[in-house]
Amino acid sequence: MRKHLLFFVLILSLVGCATIYRPLGFTGGYSSTTLDKNLIRVSFNGNGYTSVERVLDFAFLRSAELCTYRSFKFFVVVDSNTYISNSCYITPTTTRTTGQIRLHPYSNSASVSTRSRTYGGQVYNISKPKVMLVILCFEERPDLDATIFNAEFIKESIRSKYKIRRRR
Repeated sequence: MRKHLLFFVLILSLVGCATIYRPLGFTGGYSSTTLDKNLIRVSFNGNGYTSVERVLDFAFLRSAELCTYRSFKFFVVVDSNTYISNSCYITPTTTRTTGQIRLHPYSNSASVSTRSRTYGGQVYNISKPKVMLVILCFEERPDLDATIFNAEFIKESIRSKYKIRRRR
């Protein structure tokens, strides 16, 4: 029981907060694949403490960064998917029984009273959101019937919202 509790506390301390903006790791983050010179697939995975809004914002931030790294100024989302991975964790159960024996000296008998308590068995539902965007980047504002994002504006807006410092 003690080993299970220590393991569970250790895991909670490692992942006890929402995913931060960083490359994909054990607790989530971003990844990307270049599909063509100006076509990029961007993903952001959250952990069980991360909202869908945060995951979507960070996918947009990464899209804007990749766009400007490649000297593009604008991008359009040509495909997007949001996934939520659901799982649950059930804590181990332990039963502890204590008892008392009373000897009756005059009747050569005894009585026993016991008390049992069961701990654990809680169910924790874990939902991990993931967003995947495919973006098409442009050097100049395109004349399209689509939502066109200004990469610099997106970077500043989302960095400000989450108080993310500029990278050097």
